[in-house]
Amino acid sequence: MFRPLNRRTFLKASGVSLALPLLEIMNPAIASAATVAAPKRMLIVCNVLGLYRFSLFPETTGPDYESTEYLDLLKDHRKDFTLFSGLAHEGQAGRQAHSCEITFLSSARDPELGGFRNSISVDQVAANRLGYTTRYPSVVFGSKNTLSQSFTGSGVMVPAENRPARMFSRMFLQGKRREVERQQRILSDGRSIFDSLMSQTNALLGKASSADKDQLDEYYTSVRKAEQDMAEAQSWSSKPKPLVDAEQPQEIRDSTELIAKTQLINSMIPLILQTDSSRVIAVKIQDHQSIPVVNGVSEEHHNLSHHGKEEDKIEQLKMIERELVTIFGDLLTQLKSKKEAGGNLLDNTTTLFGSNLGNANAHNSRNLPIILAGGGLNHGTYVAHDKDNNAPLCNLFLTMLNNMGMDTEVESFGQSTGAMTW
Repeated sequence: MFRPLNRRTFLKASGVSLALPLLEIMNPAIASAATVAAPKRMLIVCNVLGLYRFSLFPETTGPDYESTEYLDLLKDHRKDFTLFSGLAHEGQAGRQAHSCEITFLSSARDPELGGFRNSISVDQVAANRLGYTTRYPSVVFGSKNTLSQSFTGSGVMVPAENRPARMFSRMFLQGKRREVERQQRILSDGRSIFDSLMSQTNALLGKASSADKDQLDEYYTSVRKAEQDMAEAQSWSSKPKPLVDAEQPQEIRDSTELIAKTQLINSMIPLILQTDSSRVIAVKIQDHQSIPVVNGVSEEHHNLSHHGKEEDKIEQLKMIERELVTIFGDLLTQLKSKKEAGGNLLDNTTTLFGSNLGNANAHNSRNLPIILAGGGLNHGTYVAHDKDNNAPLCNLFLTMLNNMGMDTEVESFGQSTGAMTW
């Protein structure tokens, strides 16, 4: 007799448990259903220092747009995303030049001026609607510190997790403190937590469908890669810093490691989504206030964003931003490689990559660079709204919310005037 697994099934050994992805064997109706309905997710990644617009935006619009320096880095995903220009929030001139960072996901006016209180961010609207459908209603990451762009309905900031390895332990190493510490030592020794779970893993594979086996293989590979990154990171703390940019393993606390830290966060995202640990993730790529480890870069990222049109500074800025765009492309690749319900993670994850600054050199929060990918939406085009009379970014946020497949439609959000279509 077929006995489906519970959706919340964990592999358990030595008091430590490991979450599993959504499998066919977890569906009681699998005998009569062709696929398991995959949940809808939301992912937002913000680079707070913007993107150099002349390397991003094409001169032509529509599906036949001519590619650009940055879009060339995403060429393998051209049909998977839509590029937007001419989007903004109104009233973003705040107390200081970068105040718009805290209102990127909320659109609250006059950030940090007298009497200001932030409003709820788009990710937290989604999280509140979903509730504890998942272990974590939302996950908020920061590349440097705990400051985030996520705010509750009462205007309180949701602290960002800036140590992905700690989040890994929270999500995949549940158990008593000593047992978790034991598993962390195993990771430090370069071994896998699967070593202690092998008998249960083999038993699960024995009754899994072919599709389940493929998905488990992908998942196990991802977990092992994350484990290796965590263990390798510790060894890097005693090694001399490389002179050129390289894929660095984590846990990373050196503020110069902007690229490596962003890569580590991105490696966590597919695991979180695939295990249905959370369906809402917000990532803030922060100003690290240091010279990033990128070959050819000799100034701080923030200073380079204020390039004053100096060619050397612009070229160094583009070196950093090319790395960040490449990392986003790698994330799209990872999401597309994770199969589920006849599709993949990207098909079911509405993914936004952009910035609160349209022109960092001038601290301008108009004409924001926005890329929207996945979510089963119609993509493969460049949509340019009026550069002088920008469309509300909240209209796109509203579309994202209503693409989450929730029971009731969200009628408005922030400064929205209606859902955005293209």
